[in-house]
Amino acid sequence: MRVLYSLMWWLALPLVLTRLWLRGRQEPGYRQHWGERLGFYGRATPAAGPVLWVHAVSVGETRAAEPLIDALLAEYPQSRIILTHMTPTGRATGKALFAKHGERLQQSYLPYDTGSMVSRFIRHFQPQVCILMETEVWPNLIAVCNARSVPVVLANARLSERSLRKASRLGALLLNAARGISLVAAQTDADARRIRSLGVERVEITGSIKFDVVVPEAALAIGAALRSAIGQRPVLLCASTREGEEELILSAFTAARAALPADILLLIVPRHPQRFDEVEKMIAAHGLQVQRRSQLALEGGQLQADVLLGDSMGEMFAYYAACDVAFVGGSLQPLGGQNLIEPAALGKPVLIGQHTFNFELVSEDALAAGGAQRITDAADLMSAAAHLLNDSSARAAMGQNALSFANQHRGATRRTLALLKDLV
Repeated sequence: MRVLYSLMWWLALPLVLTRLWLRGRQEPGYRQHWGERLGFYGRATPAAGPVLWVHAVSVGETRAAEPLIDALLAEYPQSRIILTHMTPTGRATGKALFAKHGERLQQSYLPYDTGSMVSRFIRHFQPQVCILMETEVWPNLIAVCNARSVPVVLANARLSERSLRKASRLGALLLNAARGISLVAAQTDADARRIRSLGVERVEITGSIKFDVVVPEAALAIGAALRSAIGQRPVLLCASTREGEEELILSAFTAARAALPADILLLIVPRHPQRFDEVEKMIAAHGLQVQRRSQLALEGGQLQADVLLGDSMGEMFAYYAACDVAFVGGSLQPLGGQNLIEPAALGKPVLIGQHTFNFELVSEDALAAGGAQRITDAADLMSAAAHLLNDSSARAAMGQNALSFANQHRGATRRTLALLKDLV
């Protein structure tokens, strides 16, 4: 099965590279560093100490990896980290988050999953351990690591019922890969049970590392400056929105203006940067005045627009810090939702839609703690937002519940680090 899988990769490679080039029209980062994706890295430099390999596919996984990477570099002061990604936005996020570590952290794209490309990567960087964040399982990567005695760890691992059904359809290919994983640090008992069903021998429950995220002081400073530019206006943030959601939100927003505070500011942050221009046109088509964050001077003057479009990278914490109520996107449509831990960690009331299957347990726990509220549709979103924005006591109580919920679940990084000691 793995031979057939590898052959399919080679046959598909021209199409994969063509798609990469086409995506580069909207995101130029896709046209950079192609050699890394093919397993070419230039002359190898001897490592000054042990190399720890962490793979975080895109933005969410990179942000989730921050507490673990910081802890690894502190625990092993002679080590350095090679951090791999699959997307330019993930790489840009990593650059912003980890510049503080200087030469101790190097970034690269993950090579495509063929035996020869992965082998070149391992020969070049010579990692002592491979740590895959969340749900990344690559059959050839795991096979090559096993052959070269590089332990493979799945950290902050989660596996929904839907993903398990998809994985089961891959049969022996995925089952053999799963058996090659040395350790899984699962977020929940349900995740652990589903992962064990794939044949992984060692699965431990550590909780979610995302609860251990430390809010950067710089992000709080930007959030404060943004809030100053906004003034006293109440802010409803719709964060990490996905295709199809903005239209629903904007229609509901215009229809509910009478119930919402008169001077409300709607802050929309699309999850994918290639959609910024599209969403700006959508806002204007609703007759709303729009201001882009990238064109907003944070010093002097007050923001007058109806809608602020968050078109910057790496400022999600700043947006959460500046808002009064946060809706977490990807949940109005059947897309699985996004992480609600960040707004909760900042003590913000959180609204979520019906579709949160990618973050099922954390969503249910936040709801049970009174820090989140589930809404049925965009109209219900505006109704819930109107209630919270018009009732400061209810808003403060819900925000405090969210903060308490986030604080109670910390510690996954420490537990994961303890498990890794046997492998590093």
